[in-house]
Amino acid sequence: MPTLPEYEQQVRQTHAELIHAVVNACVNIDRRAELEPVLQAARSNGWEALSMTIEQILGGRRDDALLNGLDKEDAIITKAILEGLQNPATLPERNKQADPTMAAPGLAHMIHAASRGDPQALQGVSLMAEQMTQATGDLRLLGGLMHRLINGERNPDALCKGMGPSGEQLLLSLLEELNKLNMQ
Repeated sequence: MPTLPEYEQQVRQTHAELIHAVVNACVNIDRRAELEPVLQAARSNGWEALSMTIEQILGGRRDDALLNGLDKEDAIITKAILEGLQNPATLPERNKQADPTMAAPGLAHMIHAASRGDPQALQGVSLMAEQMTQATGDLRLLGGLMHRLINGERNPDALCKGMGPSGEQLLLSLLEELNKLNMQ
């Protein structure tokens, strides 16, 4: 399998469980009931387009036109599902964790767009922050900082307060990416 760009790999890895669940539900109709609560949660969290696309895949659609109108992340997830149905060897590993430092560029772009008033980016960052604050440790702290980052806070000492080394590394990478975007 060819090497995917880092961002695409991270999205696929982050959503590996969902991708596997959809492929399994397509292959084994008895597994579809397990997927319904996941799709309901996705719809209630603002992922209507992806949920509708997954429902079309469950209904038998397999064409690339499914990607039309999806945002970048949803398109990557959909493409991974379609590829996994054709060749299960392309599926992301289930138990492998995504590298959080690789999230910095994508997250920085979302924060940058949200700070400039992009409603879709603002909604995406808000949903992400909500999910992060339900986690533990550094991820929870970072989720709580999203509002400050959108509003322009860039002081690493203030933002990294209470974080461990990996959280600090992620936040510093994020700040570096935000600074690059502000210079463009």
